[in-house]
Amino acid sequence: MGVTVFTDEVTGPIPAARIFKAILDSHNLLPKLIPDKIKSIEVQGNGGPGSIKQINFAEDAPFKFAKHKFDVLDEENFMCKYTLIEGGIIGDKIEKVVETVKFEDCPNGGSICKITSEFHTVGDFQPKEEDVKIGKEMALKTSKVVEAYLLKNLNAYA
Repeated sequence: MGVTVFTDEVTGPIPAARIFKAILDSHNLLPKLIPDKIKSIEVQGNGGPGSIKQINFAEDAPFKFAKHKFDVLDEENFMCKYTLIEGGIIGDKIEKVVETVKFEDCPNGGSICKITSEFHTVGDFQPKEEDVKIGKEMALKTSKVVEAYLLKNLNAYA
């Protein structure tokens, strides 16, 4: 088993505390905002460490579902760490994917999202940047939809 790490940073117009609150409520928010992509999100547990979130994708998605286990939830520092344990890209070549997501405020009033993705692979498989392109593009599009919602609805997650 090997581990391949990818990092990324994305800036946005929403302050860290507000976007983090929206992310924590993604199980309610995302099926409403993008029902053509996400049918539902089921939560097992209280939403904190040890909880499981299963994202059930729309019929035309490349995957039927993705199941994440929350490992760390630090609401004071706007950071969470979770592991993709089932569905999605998990299979013959990838055992699990550990994601660490941290939001930090920017001087302009927005925030920067720092993401670390650890791909735990089977055998000597080495994922490349282009192998994870679909997931990154989907995450970026989703974040832009959430940002647009928050900019339009100023009291949401304030």
